[in-house]
Amino acid sequence: QVQLVESGGGLVQAGGSLRLSCAASGRTVSVYRLAWFRQAPGKEREFVAYISRSAAYTNYLDSVKGRFTVSRDNAKNMVYLQMNSLKTEDTAVYYCAATEKTIDTVSQTASYDYWGQGTQVTVSS
Repeated sequence: QVQLVESGGGLVQAGGSLRLSCAASGRTVSVYRLAWFRQAPGKEREFVAYISRSAAYTNYLDSVKGRFTVSRDNAKNMVYLQMNSLKTEDTAVYYCAATEKTIDTVSQTASYDYWGQGTQVTVSS
């Protein structure tokens, strides 16, 4: 079992950048497929980015492609989400998610077994 703790959220102006971090403990993160999701007030949790165990494969929500980059450091048990050119519509609580299972659909919340508590990202205009 793995525990996930996100950090790095905050308030930023539109056009700015933030880097979110997700620290994994309890088991080496290298065995997990990892993803970032987000949830805005009154909306369903939404897939943002996915990274495979070796980092050879990534996948992104269309609206963040070219602006967000997911990465991982298995030696440090960390996963990151670099967010550039932030927009007000990126405002949400961002969650880190993990699973050991083979995933058919990386963008579904049901594909993941472990979740962090979330970190708030607020983008002001």
